Amino acid sequence: MVKYRVTVATTDLATAGTVNNVHIKLVGTDGESERTWLISLKGALSFRNGSVASFTVSCPVSIGKLILIEIDKQPLPLFPEDSWFPAKVEVKSPEGDTYNFPIYRWITDNDVHRFREATALTVFEDNHHLGRYSREQELKQREEDYCWDVYVEGIPHCMRSEGPLDLPCEVLFSFTKTKEFVFTAAAGLVELGLKGLSGSKENWPNIDAIDRVFCCKRTDISDYVQEHWKEDAFFGYQFLNGVNPMLIQRCSVLPKNFPVSDDMVFLRGQCSLAGEMKKGNIFLCDYKRLDGLKPNIINGKKQYLMAPLVLLHKTPDDQLMPIAIQLKQTPADDNPIFFPTDSEYDWLTAKIFVRSADFNEHQLNVHLLRTHLLAEVFAVSLLRNVPMVHPLYKLLVPHTRYTLQINNLARGLLISETGVFTQFAASGGEGMRTLLKRSLSSVTYCSLCVPDDIADRGLEDVPKFYYRDDGLKLWDIIHRYVQGVLSFYYKKDSEVQKDSELQKWISDIFEHGFLSQAGRGIPESFTTVAELVKFVTMVIFTCSGQHSAVNTGQYDYGGWMPNTPISLQRPPPTTKGTTSEATMLQTFPDVNTTVQGMSTVWLLSRQSTDSVPVGQYPAEHFREKIPCKLMEDFQGELQVLSAVINVRNKSLAVPYTYLDPMAVENSVAI
Repeated sequence: MVKYRVTVATTDLATAGTVNNVHIKLVGTDGESERTWLISLKGALSFRNGSVASFTVSCPVSIGKLILIEIDKQPLPLFPEDSWFPAKVEVKSPEGDTYNFPIYRWITDNDVHRFREATALTVFEDNHHLGRYSREQELKQREEDYCWDVYVEGIPHCMRSEGPLDLPCEVLFSFTKTKEFVFTAAAGLVELGLKGLSGSKENWPNIDAIDRVFCCKRTDISDYVQEHWKEDAFFGYQFLNGVNPMLIQRCSVLPKNFPVSDDMVFLRGQCSLAGEMKKGNIFLCDYKRLDGLKPNIINGKKQYLMAPLVLLHKTPDDQLMPIAIQLKQTPADDNPIFFPTDSEYDWLTAKIFVRSADFNEHQLNVHLLRTHLLAEVFAVSLLRNVPMVHPLYKLLVPHTRYTLQINNLARGLLISETGVFTQFAASGGEGMRTLLKRSLSSVTYCSLCVPDDIADRGLEDVPKFYYRDDGLKLWDIIHRYVQGVLSFYYKKDSEVQKDSELQKWISDIFEHGFLSQAGRGIPESFTTVAELVKFVTMVIFTCSGQHSAVNTGQYDYGGWMPNTPISLQRPPPTTKGTTSEATMLQTFPDVNTTVQGMSTVWLLSRQSTDSVPVGQYPAEHFREKIPCKLMEDFQGELQVLSAVINVRNKSLAVPYTYLDPMAVENSVAI
């Protein structure tokens, strides 16, 4: 008889352990063991959460190189079946070899589950018939577990499910994440209820009344916003370093529908628009995607959502200052262009309409569609088409953590017919669906890749643009890591071309994520290693850094409602000189709309205590020396970037932290 030493590690998550009987079968190139009950002196404690237990499996002769293990658990008599979350199994053979089998998933039933040895294998390298069979069976089951669905025609497809609890256990929130998410949501609603605000459909009587809402929910930046929200310099700053740095672009030619002239913006003739555009000092924000959207009706009142054009000027002291605002796309006598020289409330009201437009553009296009919905497509395609033993699965699965459940909750709680966004945002309802469709049609591959996007918008040398500075550095670090890992497994372009699982992954993304829209630069297949590396870099950056950049600061910049109104309920002024503090307060959303929006952005800005920073991989999917060394180098570079960002931030009045690797989560998890 020969003996195999089997060590089983259970994750240290709450409720991860089992008291069921656990059985294992070892499968090798020359045979297999008997199905063996794993029992030790520890008894039921062998598989409690955080435990590591060792057992012996005997075979008449060596079974050769191990290919896979089969695990099942059976309930004890009179005991209910429970769920178990094993981390990994290590097997030492009689020949002295050590084999590792990563699991990192819930086992909730008494079926047999197969797990491959940790060495990553592409489909063309998997030569043993049992390995190929296991691969096929795994993907067959995953195709049943992860089915595509159409939530709204014209937007990226999602995973089919009846609700969060209908999702496979392996993609659900942890106990800690669930508890904290529910508590944060409930706490905000309870506070609103106690203050009698969530049901109030009245206007705000004064600015001080807004200040009294959420008095205990402050951040350093939200306090800064409250103090500086009226200032032109801060208004311009937010286009670079607020939660939506994705719209601003350098302007070399004025749009024909924005008839601004020198005498309007440079009153003392110190410079000209043409001259400043030639120097690269003029910038444009165009909210044309919002044009013609059907606005929401809230509290029985029609809301107003404009599609503004904003012109900004970089001053000699490197401030980005707004110099002209037109609130509708079509020039007309009742669509005046507003300037900083107008009356205080004319100019402030124009900026408020821009900030409200930015809220809706940001939430639906920049945040929801370009991070959440695309991240779900990347995840579902991975889980349907790529088995656990594939190097791409090992590389990407940490960046899918919690994404399917958070998106499921978003569809139910935020954008459904009874969702907060549908009920209380200016673009909720029909306008939301239209904007999402328009947004997907405008997505290009370049716009998803930070270096290309920054270049296309002409923003390479804009000063004080910290999203660009940190984003480009983070992109480069991710790219080096991805290039190292994938180049280890794909030595030649031809190997990429013949990997059918890889090609099915990108094909599904093109079909279900981008609805097979050609002409946008989105790859339909991969022909080179370089193409694969760039796309995977984009996927990881989108799920981590980009989502952090457009999500984490939501309460910082939106907690003080006048800076980012969720909706507005008076039309914009059609003539100058008709505004006042009173008309501004009447334009702001009602009390209940305001507090629902504030409560929501507070919830969506809170990370859970079990969040995992980008580049940290608690689950050990890779075992080969070179990928593991590349991972260590990746983590080291991220630490250096974090230190650089922290040093820079010490000298800033408003620190930019959203792309600090220590604050960026590995996945779209909130």
